[in-house]
Amino acid sequence: MSKEQQLSTEPYKGVRDFYPEDWAKLQYIFDTTRTLLRSNGFEEYNASPLERSELYESKTSEEIVNEQTYTFTDRGERRVTLRPEMTPSLARMVAGKRRELVFPLRWFSIGNRFRYERPQKGRLREFYQVDIDIVGLPGAKAEGEAIVIAHKILSTFGAKNDDFVIRINSRTLLNSACDALKLSAEQTNEYLGLLDRKNKMSSETFETERAVFRRNGTDPLELIEAGMNESVTSEQEKLNGLIQAFRDRGMTNVVFEPTVVRGFLYYTGIVFEVFDTNPENPRALMGGGRYDGLVSLFGGDMLPAMGFAFGDVTLIDFLITHNLLPKNLTGAPDVFVGTPVESDTPKAHDFADTLRADGLNVLVNVTEKALGDQVKEAVRRTIPYFIAFGETEASNGKVMVKTLAESSQEEMPIDEISAFIKKSST
Repeated sequence: MSKEQQLSTEPYKGVRDFYPEDWAKLQYIFDTTRTLLRSNGFEEYNASPLERSELYESKTSEEIVNEQTYTFTDRGERRVTLRPEMTPSLARMVAGKRRELVFPLRWFSIGNRFRYERPQKGRLREFYQVDIDIVGLPGAKAEGEAIVIAHKILSTFGAKNDDFVIRINSRTLLNSACDALKLSAEQTNEYLGLLDRKNKMSSETFETERAVFRRNGTDPLELIEAGMNESVTSEQEKLNGLIQAFRDRGMTNVVFEPTVVRGFLYYTGIVFEVFDTNPENPRALMGGGRYDGLVSLFGGDMLPAMGFAFGDVTLIDFLITHNLLPKNLTGAPDVFVGTPVESDTPKAHDFADTLRADGLNVLVNVTEKALGDQVKEAVRRTIPYFIAFGETEASNGKVMVKTLAESSQEEMPIDEISAFIKKSST
């Protein structure tokens, strides 16, 4: 094959290859989150990344549907989309077995999503996302539980209140302000879309476009700030009460932000976004809200729902920015078991199985390399511990455990190895 015919080793633009060390970081995030959510009563679910295109065309944001989806026609002439988000799939699944499910549901899903957009820091064309939803629980209880879980997730990774801010708003509040100024439904959607794009435009452009929605010199945001309309003030008081409840729980980083909208059309109530307070990482880390009307699109009565999601790219950026990502996430085994001579291999495998039974990940040498070269291989693989196991070790029940990063070693009985390594690794 000529140079011109050689296939490129680069992945498709905007997606990533995950070598073991990279995948270990991702699995650390998923495993930590999964453990926390399960401990709080959430159950994991999943669905295919292929969905019928009409699932997104009714309630997902127009920008995502028209500009960011990977949509194609299959061989059966059906329009299919690689999922850009999980919430519509969740709604479809809940509606499909609504009579069999026990509400309220506390579900979460971890998987990849696809959006055709310009790759940049914190945003790729394929990304992994964790979706957390509470379905069938009306009122502020669901908002309270969801936002507390969002706070718990970042706290579990070691983040402090000063490291992030949770910005809360209400679609009901914004709609009340728009109604008070007698904006039509179309104008209201346009205004919310303007707020959603606010951070993507200059302040001059925002003020120019904002002027279109002013009535008697006032736009919806200014009406909220003035607090002079009874219906708007009532919604504001409800939101303030929710925020105070969070603060009473020590979540002092929860604040009201009237420009938070969230772009999806299906949001109906409280919406929120979580931001890093470090200016080096300005993107939203998490976001979500209430979407009471989505499940009923598939038939049946309205079912209350509240959910949020976060992506792996922005969370890893956050953890790196705040030095919260563990240094030893290599994906490598815990122990390299070396063999003094080739005939020791069966004994080494039996020994390795005893370590595996104690929860260690073990690689056994199967080459003809000398012990010194086996040690070098373990170092190159970033395996932290090396144990040579042969006839002598099998007969006396003791081994020499080498800690490769420190160039140290310690002799110990076989039944003490696992405890030693687990203690040293924490």
